[in-house]
Amino acid sequence: MKLVNGKRSQLLEYLMIIAGTGLMALAINSVFDASGMVTGGFSGIAIIIKAGSQGIIDGGIPLWVTNMGLNIPLFLIGWKINGFSFVKKALMGEIALSTWLAIEPVWNLAGNDLLLAALYGGVIQGVGIGLVFLGGGTTGGTDMMAAIIQKYLQHYSIAQIMQVIDAGVVLVGMYVFGIHKALYAIIAVYLVTKVSDGLIEGLKFSKAAYIITAKPKEIADMIMKDLDRGVTGISARGMYSGQDKLMLFCVVNKKEIVMLKEKVDEIDPEAFVIVTDAREVHGEGFIAVSYTHLTLPTILRV
Repeated sequence: MKLVNGKRSQLLEYLMIIAGTGLMALAINSVFDASGMVTGGFSGIAIIIKAGSQGIIDGGIPLWVTNMGLNIPLFLIGWKINGFSFVKKALMGEIALSTWLAIEPVWNLAGNDLLLAALYGGVIQGVGIGLVFLGGGTTGGTDMMAAIIQKYLQHYSIAQIMQVIDAGVVLVGMYVFGIHKALYAIIAVYLVTKVSDGLIEGLKFSKAAYIITAKPKEIADMIMKDLDRGVTGISARGMYSGQDKLMLFCVVNKKEIVMLKEKVDEIDPEAFVIVTDAREVHGEGFIAVSYTHLTLPTILRV
């Protein structure tokens, strides 16, 4: 059964990578390249090279050729640092993106409106990048570079690192296509970052609960049996009463937090529940990510 679930999970990841790269290619071909807008990444470099080579080759060097050629060194680095499984998905993502760039029809979705190009392109590419990373892959280029860097700078998100790298590419694009288009490209880069970051973190959003109660055993049993979640007991002392208590800590998904509060209220109406956002959770029962970040808690009386 585990093998079947594993196969299904892996298939879903590959489908997300394929769908994500298709959306990325749509934004690159039909929005950014058609509008002469460089938004960063290896695709941005490919657009610059295509424009600069039009006097040498009819139509310029195809985007997919440049995109694939630039990624070879990164594949070798990624293989060495992150292992074969990371490179395997990166290789699949890169082949999928280059294939989409080569075969996908080109539509000028935004026409001559650079603002629409920035809005449409930013949202479409942001969703595409988010799907690729949710599938555990990368398309190479600056997103692979960002994934590698993020292993050492974990307090920055992948999307934030990409934003810095892409800014350098946009500056080069400004020199080639002019400052007017570059200013709109900055809007697109910002949207790509926000949309992809929101998609990546939003789907992994969970809730952490601290429960101060006079009935810790009953509530702990409820969490483990009814919610099928782990729970940890933390020794605590009420400074006003001077009494020692056992504070419970658990992490549940967004849907389960409502049931948790209702069940706690049934068992102990006098309990205090402190709920805080757990933006990323690593461990059994949750999506595997690198670290857990807790925001300031919201105190609820249940």
